[in-house]
Amino acid sequence: MNEKKDPMEWEVIESEYLFRKPWLTARRDHVKLPTGAEIKDFYVLEYPEFCNVIAITKEGKFLMERQYRHAQHLTAFEIPAGCVEAGEAPMDAAKRELYEETGYAGGEWSHFMTISPNAGACTNYSHTFLAVGVEPVSTQHLEASEDIRIVLMERAEVLRMLRNDEFHQAMMAAPLWKYFVTFGM
Repeated sequence: MNEKKDPMEWEVIESEYLFRKPWLTARRDHVKLPTGAEIKDFYVLEYPEFCNVIAITKEGKFLMERQYRHAQHLTAFEIPAGCVEAGEAPMDAAKRELYEETGYAGGEWSHFMTISPNAGACTNYSHTFLAVGVEPVSTQHLEASEDIRIVLMERAEVLRMLRNDEFHQAMMAAPLWKYFVTFGM
């Protein structure tokens, strides 16, 4: 296949890894822009792919989570989410995360959207799935670092919280806004 090179793409002159950890890798690139300008220290964060789920129960309630987020010193409402493991399909990861974090499963699943958490500095994407008709099948199976409360919410409450900027995670607010634009306010 003969693909055309993007004329705005930057040339990487040199690349150096600063550190590599399971959940975050940091790299410093020396790049040259098409204008000829050079940036010697452009930092790139390599994260694993993310996934999240807008899960709606058989009764029509939104399955939400409440948990503490240390970086922001904030306890927040979120949709179930997690990382896609190496070799795992994003939908399989979303189903696994929903089950582990909430004990819910089943329903009709579809891909809803894929967005970049921060295209300017991060390499990963966040894949959102819509799961309609989920039901409890187990207890939570949380990791030692997780402390998650399950909250079932009415549609009107989720929309009210969106309108009042009560969802702080952009990767969760964006899919929820798309949900309400797609299926009605």
